[in-house]
Amino acid sequence: MGKPFSVNTNRYNPYSAYRFLVYIGSTTQAVAGVSKVSSLKRSSKPIEYNEGGNAITLKGLGRTSYDAITLERGLTYDIDFQNWANAAQVLDQGAANTSLLNLRQELRIELQNEEGQTVYRFIVHRCWVSEYQALPDLDAGGTAVALEHIKLENEGWERDLTVTEVAET
Repeated sequence: MGKPFSVNTNRYNPYSAYRFLVYIGSTTQAVAGVSKVSSLKRSSKPIEYNEGGNAITLKGLGRTSYDAITLERGLTYDIDFQNWANAAQVLDQGAANTSLLNLRQELRIELQNEEGQTVYRFIVHRCWVSEYQALPDLDAGGTAVALEHIKLENEGWERDLTVTEVAET
């Protein structure tokens, strides 16, 4: 049998990817019906340089970029996605409509264990909606659920280390 995880010696299996909650801003109520969140990914560009007398090309750390995150959910009466997407929309007012919801929001993604306890929390900083799909392709012969998507640009993310491991029985 393998070695248990170092933090919780009673846990042998990794957490499942299907138990999660998403929060926009400082709200305490999770966004309704989110069924998929794309991965949190960052990459840093290497800077290549040469030193005199050294035949090897050296590499230094360049700028870090964070990939956009896509949220997907079934179409419901909840209008959180629509309001956030509309905050960036310039309609007849001549400026972004920030009265509905702030353009840039913190996003919290919480991974839960089998008992519904939060075991990981990631905070995604200064997110804004760069793409919004309000309605999918409609097909009278299909059986698919109607989904809406938002694509969120962000300025980085970090793991919230205040979330501590819970004792599992």
